Amino acid sequence: FSPDQEAHALRKAMKGLGTDEDAIIDILTKLNVSQRQQVLITYKSTIGRDLIDDLKSELSGNFERVIVGLMTPTIMYDVHELRRALKGAGTDEGCLIEILASRTNAEIRHINENYKLQYGSTLEDDIVSDTSSMFRRVLVSLATGNRDEGTFVDEALAQQDAQCLYEAGEKKWGTDEVQFMSILCTRNRCHLLRVFDVYRVVANKDITESIKSEMSGDLEDALLAVVKCLRNKPAYFAERLYKSMKGLGTDDSTLIRVMVSRSEVDMLYIRREFLAMYGKSLHSFIKGDCSGDYRKVLLRLCGG
Repeated sequence: FSPDQEAHALRKAMKGLGTDEDAIIDILTKLNVSQRQQVLITYKSTIGRDLIDDLKSELSGNFERVIVGLMTPTIMYDVHELRRALKGAGTDEGCLIEILASRTNAEIRHINENYKLQYGSTLEDDIVSDTSSMFRRVLVSLATGNRDEGTFVDEALAQQDAQCLYEAGEKKWGTDEVQFMSILCTRNRCHLLRVFDVYRVVANKDITESIKSEMSGDLEDALLAVVKCLRNKPAYFAERLYKSMKGLGTDDSTLIRVMVSRSEVDMLYIRREFLAMYGKSLHSFIKGDCSGDYRKVLLRLCGG
């Protein structure tokens, strides 16, 4: 890997008449995120231009969004997406839920620090001013990045938590959403997986079915995402990708965000889950849903 060589190759792909999109795709998809950052710095020091500005002026549409996403450091990419979800036209609740329910404590802490540095306001303040009621409280809880990350399962507490969830939902008239939030957003993963097993026995149905029947709208989506991420994160992302492409029209924001943010994390596992869940490969799904350079770059990120 030679940052110098790659920087000059990128410049060559953009210089003169027309842009060599294939060359840009080849160069950027074979590098990992830290190598791309080195190329960014080298480009500026040896060519004296800003690589992202150059890419933006040469590319357009969804293809540009993917390429700029790939050139953005992982945490900053999440920061930009959260900001767009809060400050764009209308609130993109799905994006807020997806990022906050799936990132680790350390990632969330870095997101918070960088968000404040970048925008001068805290992520929590922006969530509070842009969302409401119980949904807001769940997002604020997730945005503190304070989940217990141990692996200890307290059997007595698991029984108690399962009973608590049952009594807060299925068993009473109306739902005590605070109980759901305080258990689902703070306990560690191993403990909660045990809670879900006990819950199935106590309530005679899966926790996800109870959430669906007891809640609605964004709150339902948020708590379901938390449960799905705890159980099987790649399957959660596979479902996000499937829903972004199935039916009429494509939810490009979600498709791009998941492909860019997971391409170096768990894409192999996401592909495996996608095939198991939907009987078609992610590759074939993208191929049938997108076109042009946008399709090319997504297929490269998908691999296989």
